[in-house]
Amino acid sequence: MLAGPKPSGSIMTVDPRALQPAKFVQSDDPAIVAFATDAAAGAADRLDAAIRLYYAVRDKVIYNPYVRFNQPETYSASDILAAGNGFCIPKAALLAACARAIGIPARLGFADVRNHLATPKLIEKNGSDVFCWHSFAEIMAEDQWVKATPAFNLALCEKFGVHPLEWDGKTDSVFHPFDKQDRRHMEYVQERGSYYDVPYEEIAATYRERCPLMMVDDPWGTGADFAAEAKAQ
Repeated sequence: MLAGPKPSGSIMTVDPRALQPAKFVQSDDPAIVAFATDAAAGAADRLDAAIRLYYAVRDKVIYNPYVRFNQPETYSASDILAAGNGFCIPKAALLAACARAIGIPARLGFADVRNHLATPKLIEKNGSDVFCWHSFAEIMAEDQWVKATPAFNLALCEKFGVHPLEWDGKTDSVFHPFDKQDRRHMEYVQERGSYYDVPYEEIAATYRERCPLMMVDDPWGTGADFAAEAKAQ
């Protein structure tokens, strides 16, 4: 894990790892480079490009937490892009990879969150409504790190009745505390810090301890459909 960026005079220094490929943040993967280049095409500047990347990852890769949490590829930016769906960690990794692919510094942030609107099956397998290692990207489109949470795509937000998260590249975008009916949505319980790559071993160890029912080969069962269950809430 890293410390926060250190100012040097009036210039913010950036660790080189924020611009380099990593095991799970494969910013040199040809498919990711192509996706990022296409999404950022026509951008007026780096800030505009970062915003375009955010919306591309948010809405073109569907949020789906019914995945195999015991498999490393589940956490991979290139794998989620190929699959077209996945949960918050690889979506954040994909956004970070896309940013790095076009020269914008990026890293990953993690926190434990209490999710009041998860499906009953997800809460059952997780063991509680507190979800460990929720992830977002941290992007330096201008001169500071800004949080961007691309997890929930627009269509899924509409089914769940929650506000879609917008992002302007200048202010943090994290889950709104209330949904459209003023019910509790997300609460941040514990910050876990910032990383340049997905800390898979740490995450897996936490999941094995806190939510072992999710760390089996098929925790969800045949025909499980998160989007359909979300619509039924």
